[in-house]
Amino acid sequence: MEIERKYLIQASSIPFDYTQYPCRHIEQGYLSTEPVVRIRKDNDDYFLTYKSKGFLSREEYNLPLTKDSYDHLKSKIDGRLIQKLRYVIPLDSSLSIEMDFFQGDLSPLILAEVEFPNETLANTFQPPNWFGEDVTFSPKYHNSVLSLHNI
Repeated sequence: MEIERKYLIQASSIPFDYTQYPCRHIEQGYLSTEPVVRIRKDNDDYFLTYKSKGFLSREEYNLPLTKDSYDHLKSKIDGRLIQKLRYVIPLDSSLSIEMDFFQGDLSPLILAEVEFPNETLANTFQPPNWFGEDVTFSPKYHNSVLSLHNI
């Protein structure tokens, strides 16, 4: 189960040097957006992912892929291949921020996601004051939708 909140971020509002934190290079494409079936390259790891419907909480299943399998499936995606840099920033002792800087024609979009162990914590979360609009319940900020449309 994936439980997360998602926020828009303005680069000028980030109060620290995020480049000092670990960064992953991610590219992902969608074989289907209903249901969501995604392929992802995360640095040198490759996955096929199924996600159920939902916003705050949804089921997510990841299966490992080989590079060859990923490359084969990449030619079959619908829409654009999303490319982003993901910085992982500790928030407190149990939470972290995954801040995605979208590349290409989705730039300068920046989204921050915070994953939670349960819905109670997610529903009572108070974001840092530099976070922008909470877009958790906005379907247009799902990566599967972004793969098909511009914002």
